[in-house]
Amino acid sequence: MKLIRTSLLAGVLGIALSAGLFYYCIFYALPPERPLPAEIRVEQGDSLATVARKLSDQKIVSNGFLFSLWARLRGAEKKIHQGLYRFDTPVPPHEVLDRLVSGKGVYLIVTIPEGLTVREIATLLENMGIASKEKFLAAAADPNLLSTLGLQDKGLEGYLFPSTYHFVPGTSEHDMILAMAEQFRKMSLPLLLRGNNDQQLTPHEILTLASIIEKETGVESERPLVSAVFHNRLKRQMALQSDPTVIYGIKNFNGNLTRKDLNEPTPYNTYRIAALPPGPICNPGLSSIRAALQPADVSYLYFVSKNDGTHLFSDTIEAHNQAVKTYQPVRPPVPRGKAPR
Repeated sequence: MKLIRTSLLAGVLGIALSAGLFYYCIFYALPPERPLPAEIRVEQGDSLATVARKLSDQKIVSNGFLFSLWARLRGAEKKIHQGLYRFDTPVPPHEVLDRLVSGKGVYLIVTIPEGLTVREIATLLENMGIASKEKFLAAAADPNLLSTLGLQDKGLEGYLFPSTYHFVPGTSEHDMILAMAEQFRKMSLPLLLRGNNDQQLTPHEILTLASIIEKETGVESERPLVSAVFHNRLKRQMALQSDPTVIYGIKNFNGNLTRKDLNEPTPYNTYRIAALPPGPICNPGLSSIRAALQPADVSYLYFVSKNDGTHLFSDTIEAHNQAVKTYQPVRPPVPRGKAPR
């Protein structure tokens, strides 16, 4: 009997010591000294064993098996986020796992403002050292990617949502586009599909109109008014006469819009075509989309810049011409939606 009690006591002590050692290794033990910082990249589809091996190889954890065991005990083996993780100082295994589960890795943060074109987004990313402009534009024109997004007959312009993104270093241009397009699907598409019963425009046409509104004014309160001007013109089959659409259709635009440009026969020349252009001219924000869906209840047909970022709106050509004389005295008045710049 005494031998049995001794054996049981030894077993209990052994279990307690093992549990204590395990607890110490997970919560307090630091990996052996090594040159810091250390980084690992968790790829999509990496198993827990693969992650543990990467951590052990980089000496971020001392024992990959114990790390895996702890992850399973916590039920975290399926909760580890992909990404790049950087460790500037030694940390115990439980903190390593916490970072992987919370997704607190290293990110490149980029903000895409409203109103940028696909080409301008590519330039921005290249200037930040995040992506190659050439590769981004190539991916944006890839038929397979466009087909995946259901945009093979529309193109990508307008369908990248302006927002702040967190990209893992090394994220491909293809995946960046997918992230922006997915954000568009979440944020913009519900508005476009909801539509407005008073309008006979498709979601693509609404997005196209929103992109023009985005380019015409940066003043929040003016967007429904600009929208009303264009809606009123469309109903009357009047040309929109929007400079930004003309500029979008000019290859290698030099910044100086001329009378010759206004006569160029491009699909985006809304001086020559009394309709919306074939697609968006930039990637608009939600405010412009809402304005395109809900124009102000006004009869305006014209607007002219007041040279302070705002515009004066008019119902008649006579009132518009007078406004042009007041605010654009150097240029002759023309009957259009907005006086020439």
